[in-house]
Amino acid sequence: MPDLYISWSDYHRKIEQLAAQIYQSGWEFNQIICLARGGLRVGDILSRIYNQPLAILATSSYSGPGKQERGYLTFSRHLTMTTEKLGSRILLVDDLVDSGVTLKETIPWLKTHSDTPIEEIRTAVIWYKACSVIKPDYYVDYLSDNPWIHQPFEHYEFMNPAELLEVVSS
Repeated sequence: MPDLYISWSDYHRKIEQLAAQIYQSGWEFNQIICLARGGLRVGDILSRIYNQPLAILATSSYSGPGKQERGYLTFSRHLTMTTEKLGSRILLVDDLVDSGVTLKETIPWLKTHSDTPIEEIRTAVIWYKACSVIKPDYYVDYLSDNPWIHQPFEHYEFMNPAELLEVVSS
């Protein structure tokens, strides 16, 4: 299975395609929750397009060289949001669903940790891999061969501030 390399323009186009797909479904939601870090950009753009409040839930499960090893799933202690209460119809977004464990375990976490009753949660991602244990409600690309996806911001994970200074100063 060859790796998949995504440019910034492809990345933004796919988020726009995801937004259009959600709109065409006719489903209405009153809250977007993005899974950080991968879902931050997706959630931000969808929040702007739909003019809906954005909440952030930080999760972590990848580590090791190249951040390609799945480890124990960790949730942040709190959901970060600017509204007083969480919406009842939630669009849960991430950039991709790989094993599906994060997306699958986030849904009951949200229901347990919400101060308000949740009526419905739907999921949206750019990439849905065949190896996932959960099928998202909305996705742009189904990847039957489960490639490793190299996203345009990935190179920052291998750069420190001194190296960045050298790049921007030249």
